[in-house]
Amino acid sequence: MKIGLIGLNQTGKTALFNLLTGREESGGAAGGKAAANIGTCVVPDERVDFLSAIYKPKKTTYAKIELTDVAGFSVSGDMGSSGASRFLNDVRPCDALVHVLRAFESAAVIHDMGGVDSARDFEAVETELLFADLEMIEKRIARIKAGKKVTKEHEAELALLDRCYKSLEKGTAVRDLDLSADERAAVRGFAFLTEKPRLAVINLDERQWELKSWQSKDALYSLCSALSIPTLELCVETELEISRLPEEDKQLFMDDLGISEPGTALLAKALYELLGLISFITIGGDEVRAWTVEKGTNARTSAGKIHSDIERGFIRAEVVKYDSIRDLGSMAKVKEKGLFRLEGKEYIVADGDLILFRFNV
Repeated sequence: MKIGLIGLNQTGKTALFNLLTGREESGGAAGGKAAANIGTCVVPDERVDFLSAIYKPKKTTYAKIELTDVAGFSVSGDMGSSGASRFLNDVRPCDALVHVLRAFESAAVIHDMGGVDSARDFEAVETELLFADLEMIEKRIARIKAGKKVTKEHEAELALLDRCYKSLEKGTAVRDLDLSADERAAVRGFAFLTEKPRLAVINLDERQWELKSWQSKDALYSLCSALSIPTLELCVETELEISRLPEEDKQLFMDDLGISEPGTALLAKALYELLGLISFITIGGDEVRAWTVEKGTNARTSAGKIHSDIERGFIRAEVVKYDSIRDLGSMAKVKEKGLFRLEGKEYIVADGDLILFRFNV
């Protein structure tokens, strides 16, 4: 899962990257003039914690998210063609985009567009992404028509591109087009920026966090609601400071600030929901590990996440619900209660399933 962090300069985007990846410092990239930061975020999972405490494995492995801290976007025109090109190259491979928006007030951090207005910033960046898609369609259409022969496949592609273009001209993102499954698959091949799932993260200061209010909040939420873009409020700088504290002090500070769950966990859950992902877990003395699959994935395909041989030689899946072992405390008690199930290859894996795959190759 590749996630791109995007936003204007001075939004706290790189601070969020540092929080998620556990880095002490990473070079911020201003105005598209520097390379993107790449890192990995461990997905917190209390189920993995609980199972590791029971089995005491040699290794505990959480699900992970690959993060790209894309160079700060500029709508003032000073990125230059190379900066804009680098921005697009960094963003297009991402599966989803986290748009970091500034709400925090700080006289020491000058905003690119004058004053702080998260709704205005949101519209500015979304508009630039839309224009980038329009430009890409224009170039692709011109390339097809300049060819020696326009095939039937090209004609179908041109028709689809024309639909996308007309939608974008009206301000409608590609992800909101009513497309067939085949058309949606074809569209993904273009890696349109407005086709990618989007999450808006609003970066607050401590006072705004306490009040749950900031300038242009209603306007921003109205825009995001209209585009079906989920939102998440975080106080990034404060959470970054808390993350550097000794473990015994972290919960105390979180309680004092009314932070019920770390931002890393909240963001991971939001991204899983956004992308339609779940985790199943494998357990044993050697390793307790979370594996990520799409909702609706069957047992055999899920087995392939571990190793292709397991998928190829799949016999059955031995499944226990996490809640069962959490409530009863051991696998032996789960089996005594008859809560241990054997499932075939078409079983649809559920979030939190504990699975042992039996196979033969």
